[in-house]
Amino acid sequence: MYPKTQTLLKRYRLRSTGLPLAVYREVVAHLCQVEGIETGLVPQSSQCFDYSQSQVDSLSIQHAADVDPAAQQQVEEILAYYGDRFAPWETVES
Repeated sequence: MYPKTQTLLKRYRLRSTGLPLAVYREVVAHLCQVEGIETGLVPQSSQCFDYSQSQVDSLSIQHAADVDPAAQQQVEEILAYYGDRFAPWETVES
């Protein structure tokens, strides 16, 4: 039996203040098309509903530490596109 090799993963969360739920979903749809990238939405945890706030807390992104540089570049371009049109992305501490 061979020992299992463990792949190092890079995980991070990003938030764009005021980004609507539909746009977060659009970002996820685009990122899911990039090979080797896994992404999802982290729901808002606030108990009070505020219409001006997104229903999403943040976007989670995960990929192998040795992901293809072209894939990483594509992720950065997708995020830059939405960050330029709405609000800049900020890193969320886990």
